Amino acid sequence: MKHVMMLLIKFGISTVAFAIGLDLFFDATIVDILSFSVFVTIVTYVFVDREILPRLGNTVASMTDFLLVYLSVWIFGSYLFEGYLQVAWGSGISAVIITVAEVFVHRYLLGGISERVKRERSMSFNRRFAYEFAEENEIHNPKKEE
Repeated sequence: MKHVMMLLIKFGISTVAFAIGLDLFFDATIVDILSFSVFVTIVTYVFVDREILPRLGNTVASMTDFLLVYLSVWIFGSYLFEGYLQVAWGSGISAVIITVAEVFVHRYLLGGISERVKRERSMSFNRRFAYEFAEENEIHNPKKEE
């Protein structure tokens, strides 16, 4: 359920960012905005939030978000839109808006990740087996036998 909620939040952020970056300043259709939003939501969630964020942290994940959004809009937008200026400004504005919003999403996800890791670590330690005392019945010393 948490994954679905995060995907919906990311989709909403992406839709608003592309509506501002592509439709407010330039002529983009609702199909363009929704297709970019779906693509960016899935790609950034799978690669950035699930793989990069837990391993490298918020700063690297935010930079990767910016780069992925900027390049995806730049590459796919060059085929959909006619104007070079529309693609350049639209991808830049959208990437900045999504990156700023993703900082807060990453903080929320890192809080959940750290709590889950703490819980898993505390559950794996069983105090009943923490100390084991044994007595050797047969002591074998190789130096004594010579």
